[in-house]
Amino acid sequence: MTISLSTIYQCRFTILLVQVVLKHSSKKAKLFPSNNSKKFKWQAIIVGILTLASLILLWQVFWQRKISINNGEYIPPALAMTGGNPYIRALMRTISASEAQDSNPYTLLYGGEHFWDLNRHPNRCITIISGPHQGECTTAAGRYQLLTSTWQKKVRQYHPKHLKGNTISYSFEPELQDRVVYVWLSDRHAWGNDIAALLKQGKLEQVLQLLSGTWTSLGYGIENNSITPRLTWIYQKILAEELAQVNSASIRKKPDIRH
Repeated sequence: MTISLSTIYQCRFTILLVQVVLKHSSKKAKLFPSNNSKKFKWQAIIVGILTLASLILLWQVFWQRKISINNGEYIPPALAMTGGNPYIRALMRTISASEAQDSNPYTLLYGGEHFWDLNRHPNRCITIISGPHQGECTTAAGRYQLLTSTWQKKVRQYHPKHLKGNTISYSFEPELQDRVVYVWLSDRHAWGNDIAALLKQGKLEQVLQLLSGTWTSLGYGIENNSITPRLTWIYQKILAEELAQVNSASIRKKPDIRH
C-alpha cells in the first residue's frame, strides 16, 4: 500500500499533539495536585478527541485503498530491473498485481508479512488459510510468490553468472527476482510458445491461461482473488506505461542531425 506524505505527516502531527497534551497534563498534575480532579475531565476529552481523529484518518487511508482496488485502480510498482521487452515487463507487473499486491512486493511472504534478509529466499513455510490447499504450508515469497525449490531451480537455469564454483548464490535481491522471471517468461521452450509474440498480438488471455498452472490467481487457476477480474485492465494500463518509457528512451537516444 502506498500512503501519501501528507497523510503520514498528518498522522505524525496528531500523535505528537497527543504526546504534548499528555506531557503537559503530567507536569500540571505535579505542580497543582489539588486541581487534578478539575483538570482531568477536559484533558481526557482532548486526548480522546485527538485519538479519535487519528483513528478516523487511518480508517480513511485503508478505506480509500479498498475503494481503489475495488474500482480496478491498483497499479503495481515499477520493476527493479531496467531494460527488456515492454510486453514481458508489463506481464511481470500484472502477475505481481495478483500474486503479491503490496507497495513492497519483493519482500512479501504468503499471508502478508514481510522479510528483510534478501541474501537468500526466506524459505518460511506458512500455513495456507483458505482455498483448495487449506491446512498445507507454502514457502511462496517475493514479488512473484515463488517457492524455495522453484527459485533455486530457476536461478540455476536462468542466471548462470551467479554460479560460484560448484555452489550457487541464491540471492533474492529485487533485481535478481525480476531478471530470473524475465528470462523464464522469455523462454519459449519452457512454455511451448513465444509469450512476447502472443502479447504483441493482443492475446493476453491465452498467455494468462498458459501461466495459470504456475501462478494460480491469473484467472484460469484454482486461487482467483479480487484482483483477478481486473487483470486485463491492469495489464493494458501498465503496457501503455512501459511502451511510453521505451518511446521516451528512444527519442532521447536519437542523434541530433541538424546542421
